[in-house]
Amino acid sequence: MVKMAADGEKQQGHRAGIYKQKNKVHKHGKHRTKGDIERENKGRVSVTALTKKQRKELKKMDRRHKANQLRRNKKDMILTEKRRLGSRDGPPHLVVVVSLHAGADAGAVTKLLREEGSGGIVQQEGCISGVSDSFGLILPRFKLRFTFLSQSTADMHSLLDVAKIADTLVFVMDSAEGWDSYGEYCLSCLFAQGLPSHALVCQGMSDVPVKKRVESRRALSKIAEVRFPDARLFPLDSEQDATLLLRHLGSQRQRKLGFRSRRSHLIAQNVTFSPNGPVEGTDSGRTGLGTLCVSGYVRGHLLGVHRLVHISGHGDFQLSQIDAPSDPLPLNLTTPRTAKPGKIQEVEMQERDVTEAPVRVLMKADPSLRESLQSEAEVDPMDGEQTWPTEAELLEAEEARKSKTMKVPKGTSDYQATWIVDDNEEEVDDLDGESSDDDDDSMMDEPMDKDDEENDSQEPDSSGVSEEEEDEEEEEEVCSTERAGADHRYDENMDQAGEEEGLKLYREARSHEMFPDEVDTPLDTPARTRFQRYRGLKSFRTSPWDPMENLPHNYSRIFQFQSFERTRRRILAEAAAEDEGALSGWYVTLHIINVPFSVIESVQSGKPLVLVSLLPHEQKMSVMHVLVQRHPSNTEPIKSKEELVFHCGFRRFRASPIFSQHTSADKHKMERFLRPDAPTVVSLYAPITFPPAGVLLFKQRTDGVQDLVATGSLLSCDPQRVVLKRIVLSGHPFKINRRSAVVRYMFFNREDIMWFKPVELRTKWGRRGHIKEALGTHGHMKCVFDNQLRSQDTVLMNLYKRVYPHWTYDPYVPSPSPWFKSEVTVDLEDLEME
Repeated sequence: MVKMAADGEKQQGHRAGIYKQKNKVHKHGKHRTKGDIERENKGRVSVTALTKKQRKELKKMDRRHKANQLRRNKKDMILTEKRRLGSRDGPPHLVVVVSLHAGADAGAVTKLLREEGSGGIVQQEGCISGVSDSFGLILPRFKLRFTFLSQSTADMHSLLDVAKIADTLVFVMDSAEGWDSYGEYCLSCLFAQGLPSHALVCQGMSDVPVKKRVESRRALSKIAEVRFPDARLFPLDSEQDATLLLRHLGSQRQRKLGFRSRRSHLIAQNVTFSPNGPVEGTDSGRTGLGTLCVSGYVRGHLLGVHRLVHISGHGDFQLSQIDAPSDPLPLNLTTPRTAKPGKIQEVEMQERDVTEAPVRVLMKADPSLRESLQSEAEVDPMDGEQTWPTEAELLEAEEARKSKTMKVPKGTSDYQATWIVDDNEEEVDDLDGESSDDDDDSMMDEPMDKDDEENDSQEPDSSGVSEEEEDEEEEEEVCSTERAGADHRYDENMDQAGEEEGLKLYREARSHEMFPDEVDTPLDTPARTRFQRYRGLKSFRTSPWDPMENLPHNYSRIFQFQSFERTRRRILAEAAAEDEGALSGWYVTLHIINVPFSVIESVQSGKPLVLVSLLPHEQKMSVMHVLVQRHPSNTEPIKSKEELVFHCGFRRFRASPIFSQHTSADKHKMERFLRPDAPTVVSLYAPITFPPAGVLLFKQRTDGVQDLVATGSLLSCDPQRVVLKRIVLSGHPFKINRRSAVVRYMFFNREDIMWFKPVELRTKWGRRGHIKEALGTHGHMKCVFDNQLRSQDTVLMNLYKRVYPHWTYDPYVPSPSPWFKSEVTVDLEDLEME
């Protein structure tokens, strides 16, 4: 029986210990409300919650109103920019007429647009300097003004320069064929450079019978869809068609090109030249420099007087001042009181005397604020010296020179003896200078030349031929006299040296395709001397390579950015925020100083003059990288370090680039030839240009014709981009064991094997290994691999060295000869190896 507690005493309750098991609360699916969370926090608010609570979220209607406002602002900005072009406040609408067929007449198009029935009034004839077929046109009905010019496609440089600043291109097509082969070539160049707004025009449709007119137009539209899938085809045979075309040109949407929208540019409408004076040592001042006054409408961005200007094809120059003369194509619309309804409003042009109208000086350049023309960094030859030698070091060097014994001729003084070079030093210098970039390629060609000689020596002798065969050959020779004469005349026009060089280039490209980067080890020169600038890499992807190691002398002449992308964003933002300068649409006169007389000679010869304002640092030299793709129309092998013609943005120059693979790694393998199946990075010394910018690569033939070989865009400016040239030394397994093999023909002496012993080996079948020891003195070596070799396998050793482009930058590019399609093409697959 349980005893009860005494009166007044309370029994204590049980308290769970620390080892009490606590089960999880059942998840009933109900979460805490916001009120429960606030009660638990008891007023405590975290920092993140506080900042998030301060950002008041908009309601649904407010978000909708905000989106509508942004949409409306963007639409108004686009409409303002569209209406500004060709209006009173903007520059005239620049239209370039281009013929795409030899049978299409661009002059007939401009003649029809000049007619009064088209609705326009011609105000200026020959308004563009250097272009005879150019005129200014005012449309009072649409309150627009145009500048038309007809550019011949024979001058490819002028066509590309004018297309860079044109607002609209009008392509004149043939009514039957559309465009010919040269028209296709011009379209390829224009598309790669960046095509502005365009319109397709066809003449001669009225001459087609009425029943076949629809079918003919449908066939022509099908031809045009290949290049212009959404373009509209305009027939142009009457004044009514011309009015419809002008209305379309004034209202169509303008395509924005990035490389010109961020820079101010203009096409010269009036050019004068004032020589500075006679140059010392000459009788006339024509060969000297002078001041070039160029008048035109500012387009794109505003133009600053302290910025440098680039004249396409001639170079970079400085401005001294900017003037504001009277507008030669004003748009003053007045409605006469007696105008009848239905008639077009007449335009009352106020005649202005240019001599009476004062010329306002907008701004003058301050020499302290004007950008410098310095393109290369100043090289200090003592920059690499750490300290000046001390007196003790000088005395030690003098004693070493005196203690050195050398055989000299009798009667030679000490001063003369210092200039005599020892034979051993001479040999070392020769060996150091022997290794060059081109030697590897020439060594690949030596076996081919030897094979050619052997094939020539193995030709059958004519003494083994029977008499009957000789008689038949004599009869054939007598009968084919006329054919032989024709062949002789054909051979006279052939460039035999060019044919031989082309064949050699095709054989080399084919050899590189079959055996990439393989080089034969020389027999007369030690491999450790011949390949002393090369090194082995454990892994091409992960092994380190210092980008500042053993830089060439040309790297001291260039400029480098700490971060090119950050600098590009900063400069473009500063250029967009500028508010001092000549605005777009103003008619100004630029005074360009220290301009050579060749510029005005080019204008007088009939070439248009195009100017563009450069951004900061764009006149300085650096290492530029361009990403290009091989053009399908060109099948000729393009070798690395071969001179090419570049059209980069507004610039045009010649350079010898190197090719490399386009990868995201820190090291990039050099390509000996421009690959047709993959994008390639082209590296060269060139002036800095901030992307985006289109790039065209041309190769000049021996007859002066320039062929389009590749197209692409500007990639970056990075002198620290490591491009490695690879060579592959090959050997043949002589004896094969389970895990080892005896390899020969890779080296030919014991010292070379010991020199290249740390480098890893690989085989074409995927085996990896290393050199264990040398066997004998004639180049046999024992190698260990991760698995047994096959008898048909080949042992390879990869060696690398860093390569740099050649400094061959030349801003002068000669005018190309008229282009014609090369009918002779050689396929590398069909070319047989000898």
